[in-house]
Amino acid sequence: MADEPTYDDRDGWIWLDGKLVPWREANVHVLTHAMHYASSVFEGVRAYDGHIFELSWHSQRLRNSAAMLGFDLPWSVEEIDAACIETMKANNLKDAYVRPVAWRGSEQMGVSAQKTKPHMAIACWYWGQYLDPGSNGLKLDIAPWRRPAPFTAPVQAKAAGLYMIATMSKHHAEARGYQDALMFDYRGQVAEATGANAFFVKDGALHTPTPECFLNGITRQTVIKLAKKRGIEVIERAIWPEELESFEQFFLTGSAAEIVPVGSAGPWNFAVGDLTRQMQKDYADLVRGKLTL
Repeated sequence: MADEPTYDDRDGWIWLDGKLVPWREANVHVLTHAMHYASSVFEGVRAYDGHIFELSWHSQRLRNSAAMLGFDLPWSVEEIDAACIETMKANNLKDAYVRPVAWRGSEQMGVSAQKTKPHMAIACWYWGQYLDPGSNGLKLDIAPWRRPAPFTAPVQAKAAGLYMIATMSKHHAEARGYQDALMFDYRGQVAEATGANAFFVKDGALHTPTPECFLNGITRQTVIKLAKKRGIEVIERAIWPEELESFEQFFLTGSAAEIVPVGSAGPWNFAVGDLTRQMQKDYADLVRGKLTL
């Protein structure tokens, strides 16, 4: 099987600052502020059968994230939506992963970025299963890095800089034979995986950490609605590591990951159970228009 092409060397089109450009020509300068000071925000959205799921919600969050970092995007939610749809059509995709990203440009160098201009690009490609749980669920390590306190970082922004410790934790896990890592927050409470939110099952109810130190994911919020539609109790609360042994099931949620079961996290083991499978089915039906909320 041929190696997958790198992300800078592909055929296709990328929307860049208002127009479609050939994929290989969608470049920025090496002195772009975002590269040096992490002044970048992004989104990850999936399209199913030609429909981009919760597109406007993601577009609004992109604008909100940029505002949290102190720069306003000149593109409205409607314009971002239209650009995403245009890009997907230009690449002749029906099932796709869509990646809008916005950043401060190269107009100024230094910590201060008052003179920089906002830029935005949108790429999309076919992306299959992000995490493969096999038949027994994902195998998670415990991350050596913790999610920061909300008074130290804009934790509700989908900001590039907040993913540095996620990459470091995932690499640490992969080097040790795991697929991903479960991250705790600055207090030692259970937070999330490196790029997906966490849900636990106990006595027929869902327990999920309160999103005080990490992104309150759109898929997370969607799963809560799906569960409540079924009459399943959802409890958002602080969860401490010593409680993990009492949970029966564990699954992750995210736009890229969708819903994926976890078989183990550090020393704790979980079953891939009926409630997890039901949430997977409900979500799959929802994104493909077979179920409504």
